[in-house]
Amino acid sequence: MTRLAAVLILLIAAALPAAAQERVWVQIEAHPTLNEAEDRARTYAGNFGNVGAFRLASGWYGIALGPYDRAEAEAALRQLRGGGSIPRDSFVSDGGDFRQQIWPVGAALDSPAPQPPAEPAAAPVPAEPPAQTTLPDETRAEALQAERTLEREDRALIQTALQWKGHYNQAIDASFGPGTRNAMAAWQTAEGHEPTGVMTTRQRADLIAAYQAETGRLGMAALDEREAGIRIEMPLGLVEFDRYEPPFVHFGPRGDSGVRVLLISQRGDQATLYGLYDIMQSLEIVPLSGTRERDAASFTLTGQNARLQSYTYARLIGGAVKGFALVWPAAEDERLMMRAAMTMRETLESVPNAALDQTMGEASPEQRADMLAGLEIRKPDETHSGFFVDARGTVLTAVKGLEGCNRITIGHDVEMRLTASESALGLAVLKPTVALAPIEYASFQARVPRLRSEVAVAGFSYGEVLDLPVLTNGTLADLRGLNGEDGIARLEIEALPGDTGGPVFDAAGAVLGVLLAPAEGARQLPANVRYLADVASVGAFLSGNGIEMRASESEGALPPAVLNRRAADMTVPVSCWN
Repeated sequence: MTRLAAVLILLIAAALPAAAQERVWVQIEAHPTLNEAEDRARTYAGNFGNVGAFRLASGWYGIALGPYDRAEAEAALRQLRGGGSIPRDSFVSDGGDFRQQIWPVGAALDSPAPQPPAEPAAAPVPAEPPAQTTLPDETRAEALQAERTLEREDRALIQTALQWKGHYNQAIDASFGPGTRNAMAAWQTAEGHEPTGVMTTRQRADLIAAYQAETGRLGMAALDEREAGIRIEMPLGLVEFDRYEPPFVHFGPRGDSGVRVLLISQRGDQATLYGLYDIMQSLEIVPLSGTRERDAASFTLTGQNARLQSYTYARLIGGAVKGFALVWPAAEDERLMMRAAMTMRETLESVPNAALDQTMGEASPEQRADMLAGLEIRKPDETHSGFFVDARGTVLTAVKGLEGCNRITIGHDVEMRLTASESALGLAVLKPTVALAPIEYASFQARVPRLRSEVAVAGFSYGEVLDLPVLTNGTLADLRGLNGEDGIARLEIEALPGDTGGPVFDAAGAVLGVLLAPAEGARQLPANVRYLADVASVGAFLSGNGIEMRASESEGALPPAVLNRRAADMTVPVSCWN
């Protein structure tokens, strides 16, 4: 009996140090570089008082909370992960993979002692896979047996990683049913494995490692933007707060990532939502090539060009429009960024009765008329002028610059087709792709105009900066060109390049012709010398293309205000987009 008691005492004594050393951590992120890990650790330290960062055996850097005893760690993991305070793939680690503490420098965090190289690695957990050499190949039966030992959190993490990879689109329920089995088989096929629908221990480790590497780079983390009334998971490893400029919260690139995020927050109704849908499409961050989807309560925009790609989503929630735009360089991994966008969309929450105050933020010294809330409005390659010549919205303009356009519009968004052109004459006809009913269209002067009479050109002298055309006054100097050419007339007028293609009016409001583009070549005329294509040449061009020209019946000079109104009702900006 005495001997048995002594043995029991020795066993208990031997067990006590092991129990005392049962200190574990909640590992929340891993990053490939020291700078990234230190930045993220500082961010988390704003919310938690027990943040540490360590060099891992893999060469990466891990961020962890702790130390705790195991029960405390598991309780903290459930609470923080459930509240969205830490990433969903966080897990409890025994610290066996931790090496040197790199943050906070010099602070006592009760971290596990550095492990000598000869010491075996800690037992693997799914969220922190060990080296492949420790994971032998398994038969399907062995893989199923190993799978049965997984905790619920581990099974949910595998589903989350499969979802991230685009193979799983059902609920994260930690149950490996037919949907999960099909997703596993799809992942195995994509990775060149036999599609058994049961992942081996090594395959699970590979999946989780790839998932953690990608999400670690993105730094997906929960954000509570109180001013905007938005809760969302964002790639905070790639962006950082910049400024408020309603209706947007701007997040600029972190370092040289080139990634940007806008949070959208504005009080309003369906009309507000539809207005934002139109406005967003006018911005440079939403390239023209991409999908456009809108329903009664939300919209989605995607865009891509040679420089950038973007994903924009917004919806009407409780009297406010809430959403986001994620913008990244074209060279970035599209699949990775789209997964970030989908996570943002899935986690977007609106705080009731909270939206950006429209007076927030300070006016930027860089603000311009061609910007909206600090964002560049998309601009055409060239804009000149044109005017309606019939009740169906047909536009007559100058051909210069239009024959090589990928897209032609009048205004900012009415698509037009180039249906006829005459390079020698310098004229072009545009037809709308949708039905138009202009307020006014041109009436042409049937009589020969008087030399030295006053004329006025209506044109968008400054592109689309102004909503209405400018009237520029001048004089009809000659009924022919300087070399006696027929079909054109010479003007003395201080017109700008944007006026090209606009109608030239006489004092009675009748159209005398179309302002032509300045001649190019070695011989440059004075700036105040311009030509118009006269009524005879315009009439022949229109008639040859099946368009009847309306003759003017006006008598006597019009008041300036009436002439201005007539010009505004028929003159349009013609824009070329490439």
